[in-house]
Amino acid sequence: MTAEREALPGEQRQVTGERKATTGERERVTAEREALPGERERVTEGREVVPGEREQVTGEREVAAEREADRPALGSGGSDPELLARAALTRVLEPGDERGGRWLREYGAAGLIGLLTGPGADPPAGAGVGRERFEGYRRRAALADPERDLARAAGAGCRFVCPGSAEWPTQLDDLGDARPVGLWLRGLPNLRTWALRSVAVVGARACTPYGAHMAQNLAAGLAERGWVVVSGAAFGIDGAAHRGALASGGATAAVLACGVDVPYPRGHAGLLGRIAGQGLLLGELPPGSHPTPSRFVLRNRVIAALTRGTVVVEAAHRSGSLVTARRARTLGRFVMGVPGPATSGLSAGVHELLRGESGAVLVTDAAEVAELVGSMGDLAPERRGPVLARDLLHPDTARVLEALPAGRPARPADLALASGTGTDEVIGRLYELHSLGFVERQGDGWQLVRSTPHPGTQSGAARRGGR
Repeated sequence: MTAEREALPGEQRQVTGERKATTGERERVTAEREALPGERERVTEGREVVPGEREQVTGEREVAAEREADRPALGSGGSDPELLARAALTRVLEPGDERGGRWLREYGAAGLIGLLTGPGADPPAGAGVGRERFEGYRRRAALADPERDLARAAGAGCRFVCPGSAEWPTQLDDLGDARPVGLWLRGLPNLRTWALRSVAVVGARACTPYGAHMAQNLAAGLAERGWVVVSGAAFGIDGAAHRGALASGGATAAVLACGVDVPYPRGHAGLLGRIAGQGLLLGELPPGSHPTPSRFVLRNRVIAALTRGTVVVEAAHRSGSLVTARRARTLGRFVMGVPGPATSGLSAGVHELLRGESGAVLVTDAAEVAELVGSMGDLAPERRGPVLARDLLHPDTARVLEALPAGRPARPADLALASGTGTDEVIGRLYELHSLGFVERQGDGWQLVRSTPHPGTQSGAARRGGR
């Protein structure tokens, strides 16, 4: 018992040491909790935190606050996983890639990005591509940085919209798997609202003065009627259409084959700036992307699907604007063509479109375009020549007038013989013509008046008859 009691002081010292260790562990846990960003600081009385750790915690909180401030808003896609994934896919998929569109439909945007950036190097079953092609998609996906693209777009006054967002024009869904992954926009107007009442005006780059004149007049007339003029901002007909709409104070939108922050063509840098200020620039490619020949052709499907109808002003047999027109016809949109000289090679494609392909309608001005694509009752004015007083005469009276010789009087009997009717009827018709100011009596005969007829005849001069 005495030996056991003598061991007690040692045990007490061990327990005291364990209690001190427990206290140290509690202080360490408290310090770790204080280091967690976003938790409320809690300093327990009697427990000290190392000054270096507190400075580290403060720095981490400041960095987190800066990241939160730099994060794009919900509408631009910064905190929306769907928009972020689709913005990344604009770096991965080329415009009009139907295979990629099928993957997007099957896996979803986030799922497709996960598939392309995941550890697996082999394409999934049924992908329809080989390993080498699939690896190309993976390399592009690894380089995609949607947050950087969205920040760059926001700095240039641009935004990104995709299917499902409020501004997305649902008529693009008619493209099926070739539907754009999303659209980058530059300009203030709402794309969906503008697309509801829009017409495409396209044509040759190397256009004639006649083609430029027709495109500008068409666009100005459509803009004055409240239509949005859509084109591709290229040289020639496209540029003339945009200028016509802008000159009339109307609305115009340009569908680009490059990034909306890239001024292409360089010669249209000023025009693109005016469109961005007064209208809308849109494209499938992310900021900084440059055009290629294939992208120009694939861009045309967006123009065709976005608008109610497509007007081709001038186009040769191999013109890209005919691709737009044929795609519009396939999608059930209106297709129109402006005729040109039969000897002009730049109008040969339009004439072939009007002559040999069903569905294309000949138009010559904005009123005829609006009649075709507009609402019921939006009719073009009836076209006919001026109405002359002679046109209102009874056929028998007109025959008597035609029987009168020019420059000399004629007797009623001679006029009856020339007009194939009786003398009494001829006399009655002559008095009728006299009251209308066509003829006058000279003794026993009648002759055409030399002066201007009465204003009530609606004619500047009587038409002379003769035998």
